[in-house]
Amino acid sequence: MANLGEKIISFIFSPNFVGWFLLAKIAFIIFGIVLFAAVLFFLLRTKFLNYLFVYDIFEFLTFRPFGVRKIEKDWNKVMTRLDTGLESEYKLAVIEADNMMDETLKRMGYSGDALGERLKKLTAATLTNIAELEEAHKTRNNIIHDPDYRLALDQARKTLSIYEKSFRDLDAF
Repeated sequence: MANLGEKIISFIFSPNFVGWFLLAKIAFIIFGIVLFAAVLFFLLRTKFLNYLFVYDIFEFLTFRPFGVRKIEKDWNKVMTRLDTGLESEYKLAVIEADNMMDETLKRMGYSGDALGERLKKLTAATLTNIAELEEAHKTRNNIIHDPDYRLALDQARKTLSIYEKSFRDLDAF
């Protein structure tokens, strides 16, 4: 037995084993650096760090909820649809405005499966033009469910102005 123990100890302290051990340490250090770099790369590519830090800092420094710029940008796209002169674009603008309102109310925590259910949970204190917004939502439903529904430019402008007032009342932009 003593002979076996001496062989193991001499193998561990032999120059061959120390050399292999050094190579293994270097390989694990390189592997660790590559894994760390991969984790950083994927964290920066995803929005996780933004959700974790940047959004809160942005809201604090600008005194506006995060996402307002996106809503404003999307709203400008909706409004440019009215400049095309096409009825289909007017209809699409109303549908997009309705979807934006639905997403805004979802983010604000109003429950319900559809915008109609969320609107029923709002009060006049929360939204001053709730009745007009319900009518605008009915216009959107008519567009969706009736393929022969006609939407004039004036009616589209009026409907979009209702949505715009609602967004402003909700401080969405």
